[in-house]
Amino acid sequence: MSRQENELTGVSLLGNTGVKYPTEYCPEILETFVNKHPDNEYTVSFTCPEFTSLCPKTGQPDFARIVISYIPRELMVESKSLKLYLFSFRNHGDFHEDCVNIIMKDLVKLMNPRYLEVIGLFTPRGGIAIYPFANYGDPEHEELARRRRHEAFGLGIEAMMK
Repeated sequence: MSRQENELTGVSLLGNTGVKYPTEYCPEILETFVNKHPDNEYTVSFTCPEFTSLCPKTGQPDFARIVISYIPRELMVESKSLKLYLFSFRNHGDFHEDCVNIIMKDLVKLMNPRYLEVIGLFTPRGGIAIYPFANYGDPEHEELARRRRHEAFGLGIEAMMK
């Protein structure tokens, strides 16, 4: 059951060798494709081990591993566009918590998933590590969202990632 060309209409970045990396925050670069299995509930996860943003006060770089997991509905995010989108934070000045919430909101707006979560495992700076967690659940997945927030709060992100 291969993808047909008409199913790839909105996918323009994948396979395009002339793509320029954005230098500023760029949510419009995100692309989607149609989920061929909307009747199945399954999880898609991405890990970006080299996420970079800037401290809004000092301008110093912050580094993180960003983990995104979601249960798709009709649309799915295309991975190269997601990579370029996450790269667009490189010169973006915001706190860790802001970056994680912005990513979550942009992806919810883009795909309207059943459930989505974003975890930021930021490298310690000044002797402290910050691990923001943001998630969204539609009415059928509110309990999952609540439970995952409770796990993140009660156990810490590191325990959730094992």
